[in-house]
Amino acid sequence: MTFHGRTAVVTGGAGGIGRAVAAGLAARGAAVAAVDLPGSGAGYEVDVTSPTEVARLMERVNIELGGPHVLVALAGGSLGTPRDLVEIGPADLDLVLDVNVKGTFYCCQAVAPFLAAAGGGAIVTCSSIGARQPSPVTGAPYAAAKAAIGGLTRRLARELGPAGIRVNAVAPGLFLTDRLAARFEAMPEAERREVLDAIPLGRMPELREIVDPILFLASDAASFITGITLDVNGGRYLPA
Repeated sequence: MTFHGRTAVVTGGAGGIGRAVAAGLAARGAAVAAVDLPGSGAGYEVDVTSPTEVARLMERVNIELGGPHVLVALAGGSLGTPRDLVEIGPADLDLVLDVNVKGTFYCCQAVAPFLAAAGGGAIVTCSSIGARQPSPVTGAPYAAAKAAIGGLTRRLARELGPAGIRVNAVAPGLFLTDRLAARFEAMPEAERREVLDAIPLGRMPELREIVDPILFLASDAASFITGITLDVNGGRYLPA
């Protein structure tokens, strides 16, 4: 899984998983454009819900770093919105759908011409176990948004495949980054125990255990894989 001579764009690049993915790509030879919101400290500060800003981002990356050849679209999450239906307001719903679904769409749309011009490339999107089964941590808007990512990924895989562009998704379980750790610790002990008991491997994951699958899907090691959603959850969700 080497990326020498390639440029990778990582959105959500200031988050726990995003930082680790960006570091992993750089360690394997990629030129990396880490993207996150203004004030995040990321190298490229962009609001992914703005198609204009996203288009300018890809043009800037092309000029400064070449490519891009890889997009890892991690910007998203429940974004601090309430879990329970009765507490969710219109602004909460809009925020989660805008960042997760529209943000991912705009980034894929903007990067596709550059990947095609480079002779092909890879896009990795981010779904969630929360799209597969009810989550004890996140709410309905998050579940809907992450389910939409699966459909978007499959559609783009079909549409962009002839240009040599592979599009796959990862669906992580509960990785306790700084943002989620506080929510998990605030849950009642019985609910936390229930989460652990539902994982056949019997433990919470390490950060590298989502980074490595993302790098695999972005690399030539996955050169004949497209349109899939790779579940990374220790067996907590077992599809038929």
